[in-house]
Amino acid sequence: MNHQRILITGASGCVGQYITHWLLKNSNAELVLYLRNPKKLTAIDRNNPRVQLLVGDLREVEIFADELSKVTRVIHTATAWGDPKRAFEVNIKATKNLLRLLNSNLIEQIIYFSTASILDRELQPLPEAFRYGTEYIQTKATCLQELETHPLAEKIIAVFPTLVFGGRVDGKSLFPSSYLTAGLTEATQWLWLARWIKAYSRFHFIHAADIAYVCGTLATTSHKQNQEPRQGKIRRLVLAQPSISIDSVVQKLLYWRGMQKTPRFPLYGWLVALLLKVLPIEVSDWDRFSIKQRHFEHDPISPPERFGGLSHAKTIEEIFALSGLPSRGVRQKAS
Repeated sequence: MNHQRILITGASGCVGQYITHWLLKNSNAELVLYLRNPKKLTAIDRNNPRVQLLVGDLREVEIFADELSKVTRVIHTATAWGDPKRAFEVNIKATKNLLRLLNSNLIEQIIYFSTASILDRELQPLPEAFRYGTEYIQTKATCLQELETHPLAEKIIAVFPTLVFGGRVDGKSLFPSSYLTAGLTEATQWLWLARWIKAYSRFHFIHAADIAYVCGTLATTSHKQNQEPRQGKIRRLVLAQPSISIDSVVQKLLYWRGMQKTPRFPLYGWLVALLLKVLPIEVSDWDRFSIKQRHFEHDPISPPERFGGLSHAKTIEEIFALSGLPSRGVRQKAS
């Protein structure tokens, strides 16, 4: 491979910093980091001679047209949610503007970050994502749909993280904490209630270090046209470990925290529907669809092992340990 110049958007975020750190350790590539606040770069030496910072809002990407025309690869992690207008401007409009400014003769590969929430079990787009999705879900689904017919589609790999953990609950990691990791401490405060309920839903998770391995490996090897079955020009990879049930997670958390198990009452779908009618809880159409869907599983999944690596966190117990979640039931592993 020729010398690489890799652009990473959303570079100050949890996943962005894990990816940048991996590439600094495992490649000789020049890294162009697009971010809004350099002070948030806690795990990266911004003075590293291989690092160039592009400080600005992705919605004003045109101001960096010259720098973008010189990159050979892109890892596009930047995203927005919460505000419908901003979500559209960042997740769709800015993404297309970014691709427009790339040199089509020079660019070799684009790793585009989406979310596994917009895919069904067989990695096909969910019609409900367009119909009921939040502004984040809808814009991600729409952007993927539009990228399928983009002139650079054959150079795009769409990655779909599941539930992402990273950093530590106590803030003692160089890396920023993901939203899920930051919420682990609060989640344990509800164990007294959760231990009485048996839930049947299943889901996948992934550690940001494992996302970094997969994306780093893809970004430092020759790009090939998509060979995945039942997909188009864009390759779809769900970044995940094997699925686990909510009930299993609760039981493992109880053991981790040294709490006693109790008899459990099955949380059937009809009971959830009844509770939503009785309790003063606001639920969106997407929430209702998710409750009805129940299981969020995908096949195939793409952990590091699919690319010749070893997972940083393959089990939920390893997630607890790496997150620094205080344990009263078992000895924590070194993180």
